[in-house]
Amino acid sequence: MSKIHAAITAVHGYVPDYILTNQELETLVDTNDEWIVSRTGIKERRILKGEGLGTSDLAVPAVIGLLKKRGIGAEEIDLIIFCTTTPDMPFPATANILANKVGAVNAWGFDLQAACSGFIYGLTTGAQFIESGKHKKVLVIGGDKMSSIVNYQDRATCIIFGDGCGAVLLEPNTEGNGIIDAILKSDGSGAQYLHQKAGGSVKPATHATVDAREHFAYQEGPAVFKFAVTNMADVAHEVMERNHLVGDDIAWLVPHQANKRIIDATANRTGLSADKVIINIERYGNTTNGTIPLCLWEWENKFKKGDNLILAAFGGGFTWGSVYIKWAY
Repeated sequence: MSKIHAAITAVHGYVPDYILTNQELETLVDTNDEWIVSRTGIKERRILKGEGLGTSDLAVPAVIGLLKKRGIGAEEIDLIIFCTTTPDMPFPATANILANKVGAVNAWGFDLQAACSGFIYGLTTGAQFIESGKHKKVLVIGGDKMSSIVNYQDRATCIIFGDGCGAVLLEPNTEGNGIIDAILKSDGSGAQYLHQKAGGSVKPATHATVDAREHFAYQEGPAVFKFAVTNMADVAHEVMERNHLVGDDIAWLVPHQANKRIIDATANRTGLSADKVIINIERYGNTTNGTIPLCLWEWENKFKKGDNLILAAFGGGFTWGSVYIKWAY
C-alpha cells in the first residue's frame, strides 16, 4: 500500500487594500525610507482598516477563494487549524469563528500560536491528521492583523509588520508528493527578546498596562536578528541534508518574510541562487503567520508538479523550523 502524504491541493490569500508606505511612517516616527529599506527590505505594508474587523475577516476571503479554486463546499472541510498571534479574541478560537463565517459546519478547529513559525507548525500538525487517515480535507490558515498589536510610536517595530492572510488545503496523496519531512524547534529562553508584555494571565489588562503601552509587540532587534539569521538558515540546511538534497535539487525556497538580510543568509546557507528565493517582503512587510502562505499564493502558477520546496521560518518565543514539500499539482 502506498504511503499517504499530506499534499497542498489549493492555496489562496488576501491582503487589505490600505497601503502603509515608508513615506507615511516618516510622518509618525523618526525614520526614513532609505533606513527602512536598507535594514529590512520593506517598502510598504497592508493594513486592515475598519471598525470591528479582526483576523478572521482577513481569512474569510482567503478561504472563500481557496474553496472556489478547489471546487468544493465549506461543509466538506474536516478540520481548521488557524495559525495566528492576533486572534479575534482570547476565546473562542478564531478557527471556530471563521468556520461559522464561511459555513464550515462539519469542521472542528483550533488556533495554533507559535509566533512567526505558526504556519509551518500548523502545516506539520495538519499533515498528521491526513497521514493517519482520520481526515481527508484539512484547512491550514496563517494570518495576522499585526496592526492591532503594533505601537506606531515605536520605530523598532512599526516599520516591520503588516496585515495579511493565506490558506492552504491539505488532502491525501499517494503519488509521493506532499509534505515529506519537517524539523521544528523552540527555545523558550528567547521569550525575553520578543513578546507582548501585558494582556495575558501573568499581567492582565489594567489602566496601568494600557498607559504604559504594554499591549504591543516588544522586540530587542539585535538579539532577535542574531538568533534568527543563524537558526533559520541552519534548520533549512538540516532538513535538506537529512533528505540528501543540495541546492540544485530545490526549485524554490519559501522563507518567512521577516527581514531581507535573514532571507539572504538562509539562501546562502542552502546554496540557492536568488532566482529560486520567493520574496514579497517589500510589498507586505512581516505579516507573521501570513508570510509563507501569501508567498505560496503569489507564486502558485510558477510551481510545477514534483517541484521540491523548502519552507523556513523563525518566530518569537523563540520558535523556528523548516518543511520539505514536493508540490502536488
